[in-house]
Amino acid sequence: MDYKNNANGWYTPAPTVPPTPVRDPEAEARAARRTRRTKVTALCVCAVLVCAAAGLAALHTMTRARQWGAAETVPYGEGLFDFGGSDAEQYDDFREYFENYFAPAEEIGMPAADAPEGMTLKLWPSQGEELSLQEIYEQVSPAVVGITAQMGDFGYSWGTGVVFDPEGYIITNTHILQGCSGATVEFADGREYEAKLVGADEASDIAVIVIDAEEELPYARFGRSGSLRVGDEVVAIGNPLSSNYSGTMTNGIISAIDRNIYNQGHTMTMLQTNAALNEGNSGGPLINARGQIVGITNMKIMYAYMANVEGIGFAVPSSVVKEVADQLMAKGYVSGEPTIGIIAGSVSQEAMDLYGLPEGVYVSQVNEGSDALAKGLQEGDVITAVNGTHVSSVAEVNFIKDGFAVGDSLTLTVYREGETFEVEVELVDNGAVR
Repeated sequence: MDYKNNANGWYTPAPTVPPTPVRDPEAEARAARRTRRTKVTALCVCAVLVCAAAGLAALHTMTRARQWGAAETVPYGEGLFDFGGSDAEQYDDFREYFENYFAPAEEIGMPAADAPEGMTLKLWPSQGEELSLQEIYEQVSPAVVGITAQMGDFGYSWGTGVVFDPEGYIITNTHILQGCSGATVEFADGREYEAKLVGADEASDIAVIVIDAEEELPYARFGRSGSLRVGDEVVAIGNPLSSNYSGTMTNGIISAIDRNIYNQGHTMTMLQTNAALNEGNSGGPLINARGQIVGITNMKIMYAYMANVEGIGFAVPSSVVKEVADQLMAKGYVSGEPTIGIIAGSVSQEAMDLYGLPEGVYVSQVNEGSDALAKGLQEGDVITAVNGTHVSSVAEVNFIKDGFAVGDSLTLTVYREGETFEVEVELVDNGAVR
């Protein structure tokens, strides 16, 4: 978004009537040539700026900066840009290089809490009269909170959450909390509470936290996303950019349903909306015309294929939110999600050139409890194919994996120190690996 430097907006001086010029054909020809050169230069500068912005956006998505609210994302974004850096030659070993090239998602260090036995997130039927925008805001905004997650001694992550139970249970996004040591919840009236983590799921980007308040809290009702149709009116309420803009509401429509998006190595089936979302909106509600929450906003596309993008935002459907939240409240994690049990990322072109590695997916960690560890997969391996299909990104690996269930096996083609071999690994429950 562009910000105006002039507080009064753009200023256009009053027009004046110029004197009638005397034509000079030679001077006009010189001016035309200068104009053409200027246009070419301007186009080149614009192209560079767009490319630079796109690169920074992708970097923002693939690194720790993603924690700052509505994440910027590019479908199939892995592998579009290289971020190894020009000083990669300083690393004697490719393992050292990859330690600085990408890092796994950081753990959440918040204090933990348990939800009461049998607690669930209720979805209300879509019924009743439609509300005005003002009525929607008055009904839902008291339940919308700002979340400040502490990162180290000085850093923090800022996002949004929504209270769904008067005892202080809150839905938000996992990516807001990753790497934090604690989190504070702030209501619109200024009340602040320290939060505890009930559970978080990276694949769906949904987390449940709880605060201990002495009184019952305002809460919002969740509706059924399955009843949505393209064109339905929706609004988003959140805390974009900082606490200075807490409680901002934007409106739009449902632009698409069941949109499959690849983000951070996971396939997510999302609602698409043109309601304006900005950094800090993550974890906030997407609300239907009856004041019911039908989605939790968590990302937008800002740049794609070197082009600026407007009005393409996404939200996790309430049907998914319920399924995930119920499991998080019951046992602290989501079961049934098949996983290989590794942390990995794309091999950059620079790493291929410097260290002679093949194109593929570099394994930076093999998790305890996985069959991959039992079968001998190790840090430093490069997976070049899954079930005979070449892969170069985690998204491609997951695209193949998502067609299988816990207990099924995949055949990985692995490169290790100049040799290539195959290993068959069984997919395990995501909750079983650590």
